[in-house]
Amino acid sequence: MRTTSAIPVARRVGGFNYAIRNIVAEARKVEASGRPVRYLNIGDPIIFGFETPPHMVEAVARAMRDGRNGYVPSAGIPAARESVARELSGRGMPVSADRVIITSGTSEGIELALTALVDAGDEVLIPAPTYPLYTAVLAKIGARAVFYRTDHRRGWLPDPDELRRLVTRATRALVVIDPNNPTGATYPDEIRRALIDLADHHNIPLLADEVYGDLAYSGPIAPMASLHPDAPVISFSSVSKAYLAPGWRAGWMAVGRTERLDEVLAGIKKLADGRLCSPGPMQYAVSAALDGDRSHEATFRAALRERAQVTTTRLNAIEGMSVVAPAAAFYAMPKVELPDGATDEEYVLGLLRATGVLCVYGSGFGAAPQDGFFRVVFLAPPPELSTIYDEVARFTGEFLARR
Repeated sequence: MRTTSAIPVARRVGGFNYAIRNIVAEARKVEASGRPVRYLNIGDPIIFGFETPPHMVEAVARAMRDGRNGYVPSAGIPAARESVARELSGRGMPVSADRVIITSGTSEGIELALTALVDAGDEVLIPAPTYPLYTAVLAKIGARAVFYRTDHRRGWLPDPDELRRLVTRATRALVVIDPNNPTGATYPDEIRRALIDLADHHNIPLLADEVYGDLAYSGPIAPMASLHPDAPVISFSSVSKAYLAPGWRAGWMAVGRTERLDEVLAGIKKLADGRLCSPGPMQYAVSAALDGDRSHEATFRAALRERAQVTTTRLNAIEGMSVVAPAAAFYAMPKVELPDGATDEEYVLGLLRATGVLCVYGSGFGAAPQDGFFRVVFLAPPPELSTIYDEVARFTGEFLARR
């Protein structure tokens, strides 16, 4: 008998939330009403006028012209893997090319690693606020995110003592995002050492999300594993951010040299085989990026530093709002002193509908809704940012007075 009832989706989809993209549906409604939207929700330097270095573009174009358009090895082309190994080894994380996997951006590397490490019901220590990919992947595989707090009153730093209390027999990994998305914080070496020592002592892998490592305003930050090369650390990065090629989805992970990670590496490679490979021509950009001209990085860092200063000065001048000055990347996490009963999502959606400025509410990153945090992407030119912050100030005054 023919039926027209809706076909259900898997239950895991209900737990898969990615606020950075999900909120765009609301922005489309605002645009449909005739109001232009300024998208400060996603960290894509290209849409704000920054350009991919020409020698990287040429490397990919040459690969295509030379017929490098078929499948490549699942773990990545040898040249790219060797360049990553050479780069990390030179910065204090000794690793061989056979422990490097080329991935479709950092995101795929994170998903491969978590899938290889974590079973349903297991726990993973995740910073709060966090990058929402981690919680989304854990929801998909049926695992549990256990949040450790980073405190804005301490420059968004974690508390190693809290982390030690959170470790249980079910803990399978520790996620560290440094430099941090969404807060723009960087961690001092004493914090980094404490986190590595915790992972080493409890024999749990530390997943080091280091995609913004070259975008600290004071200069590139060494890989976490450089502080303890024999700790169980897996490092992730890509050409997306510092090398201004987010759409190419060319990333990598490097599995630390300790024998404790050998079975994990084998599991990751097995999973990588199942998805065939990441995009082939784009892998030729990895060597071009890591071994070629990096003069764009200093210019990019200087541009970000200027935008960070504008953001910090202007948002801290708004009554009822405060923000910790970011030290890296292109994100800030302001806090609005919300009235009782109000939520961060209510504030952000109100800002969008009243001004067309699209940010992401902090609870989409794991913050408490009543705490009033939201994330700003400050890649727009400083004059445009200044105009945007004028509108944020006006709306915030009206929102707080109305409540």
